[in-house]
Amino acid sequence: MSSGQAFRLGLIVNPLAGIGGAVGLKGSDGAAIVAEARERGAEPRAHARAVRALRMLAPLAGRIRIHAGAGAMGEDAAREAGFAVELAGGAIPAQTCAAHTVALARALAALPVDLLLFAGGDGTARDICGAIGTAVPALGIPAGVKMHSGVYAVSPEAAGEIVAQLVAGTLVRVAPGEVRDLDEDAFRAGRVSARHFGELLVPEESRYLQHVKEGGAIADESAVADIAAEMTQNIEPGCLYILGPGTTTFAIKQALGIAGTLLGVDVVRDGQCLARDAAEAQLLALLAAHAGPAAIVVTAIGGQGHVFGRGNQQISARVIRAVGIANITIVATRHKIAALEGRPLLADTNDADLDRELHRYLRVVTGYREAILYPVGYDP
Repeated sequence: MSSGQAFRLGLIVNPLAGIGGAVGLKGSDGAAIVAEARERGAEPRAHARAVRALRMLAPLAGRIRIHAGAGAMGEDAAREAGFAVELAGGAIPAQTCAAHTVALARALAALPVDLLLFAGGDGTARDICGAIGTAVPALGIPAGVKMHSGVYAVSPEAAGEIVAQLVAGTLVRVAPGEVRDLDEDAFRAGRVSARHFGELLVPEESRYLQHVKEGGAIADESAVADIAAEMTQNIEPGCLYILGPGTTTFAIKQALGIAGTLLGVDVVRDGQCLARDAAEAQLLALLAAHAGPAAIVVTAIGGQGHVFGRGNQQISARVIRAVGIANITIVATRHKIAALEGRPLLADTNDADLDRELHRYLRVVTGYREAILYPVGYDP
């Protein structure tokens, strides 16, 4: 912390982060993707998630000075959360881009701030990493589609809790956090190609900080096949199944004989694929037209443990509520669960009330005729 009594908190909001998630675009990088997302009816989510994080700091407002970008790049979120704002970085145009994030990050680091809090996804983390490196500590509020970097809190509220601990003077270790980003074009083509781009200096609070997504590990093919066999054997006639992305769920799609996607959300009923790589609107329409039971099948992201909110935003809070929490099945190998080392699975649906409802033990299918109960959620 700086020598003054007030904690100087820098704030950057990438207003376009995550806009492509719910509409199935698997990212938000580039003007063309943003335009397509808007055409599909997508709504920005970073502002609201930044407000959620900042509201966790309300009891400490008298001890915090917020320095933020003008308008949508931080000022608006801070004011909505009840904070006064000192502007940094100059004027911000209505249509922002990566260059504005870079310039604002450099301006905030030059003040300097005690912590740079930013709302975005892996692309935003990459821009900030390139701008400031490890010059000042930084922490991400998760708001993007691709979330592979180890610099984000597990939820907006968790980000606020970490900052609150720093402001309150709690000893929080600061350590390098890896910044990774995907090739979005490859991702849309069904190929996962993530690269290491550098490190940010991150407050390391393992309970609240997202772990780097595991990549390149050899899948337990036998265990995945067993899970697929268990799931397909217990398919209910007339039930509409929403199958999320991932290697394990893809094995289920293959076992069902449908031309499903590895990285998209597919819908199947009675052996027929009703929607391939579906967006939120398609899922809601199919559920509205379906008179019978419905179910959601998702897997956990290796290393992180997220079951909702990372790469599957199409399965939104509205979709989950339409299906019902009781009709969610999580599939994951025992190795993937063991790798969490006792940490809970995580849900970050962009609906705080639903996240609290999901904070319970849910059934996880781990093999053929094998399932466990495992906790979902966190306690901020």
